[in-house]
Amino acid sequence: MKDYIVRATAADHAIRAFAITSKHLTQAATSCHDASPVVSAALGRLLAAGAMMGVMMKGEEDLLTLQIVCDGPLKGMTVTADATGHVKGYPNVADIELPPNKMGKLDVGGAVGNGILRVIQDMGLKEPYIGTTQLQTGEIAEDLTYYFASSQQVPSSVGLGVLVDTDWSIRQAGGFIVQLMPNASEEVISQLEANIKRIPPVTEIFQSGASPEGLLEQVLSGMDLEIADKMDAYFQCNCSKERVTKALISIPKKDMQDMIDDGEPIEVKCQFCKHAYVFDVEELKRMIQ
Repeated sequence: MKDYIVRATAADHAIRAFAITSKHLTQAATSCHDASPVVSAALGRLLAAGAMMGVMMKGEEDLLTLQIVCDGPLKGMTVTADATGHVKGYPNVADIELPPNKMGKLDVGGAVGNGILRVIQDMGLKEPYIGTTQLQTGEIAEDLTYYFASSQQVPSSVGLGVLVDTDWSIRQAGGFIVQLMPNASEEVISQLEANIKRIPPVTEIFQSGASPEGLLEQVLSGMDLEIADKMDAYFQCNCSKERVTKALISIPKKDMQDMIDDGEPIEVKCQFCKHAYVFDVEELKRMIQ
């Protein structure tokens, strides 16, 4: 099954919902960084959330960035998504090894530790919208649930999961975001809460063969789920030599001159996909001019 996102409503439009299966895009991102299992689990959760939050935006040029800045050994992560299902991301430290948590699972909370979640929405206005909240657990889903409630005043439930195999490959990845609209009744809220308490973890649902639609059928059981549309999701990095050149031009002239004086080509790697770009001395001279 290829990766895709579904958008849906339920309870006579009192609920809007999103779900994603993101196994392949998570594999693509974590392979770029040779990420350890716990880092794969953390980054995979943030990628799934970023892809779903990206398609909440309206404009095709709109960009969403999720940043975690933290004091755990992971040191932070960045994920960027657009409104058309493309997402990319990187961890600050990719090779962390931690013992399992109390539940016997990958200790994402331990890798992340304390810190902040920053959500940046660039919608082509003069200034991007930036919302910042304290991390609650470092497990990503709870942190986003808190962000939606406190920064956007939208009561939400976020479920995310990544199942990493013994060979570090991604067996399952994905999640859901369910949001209550202002017209949601107490009855709707109570039923949603009961459903969410009852469902198994996201990766278990996917392991049983369920699709994103099937995931939402469990989350929104008995609530008249209506699938609005679906959209393919991909890991895609839009780096290029031209973009890296622009970044190099912005560094101080003295540092550029030092590189030229060394007389050796330099290699610059994209943070998101690790693609290497090589610049020879003549190219650096043209830049400094």
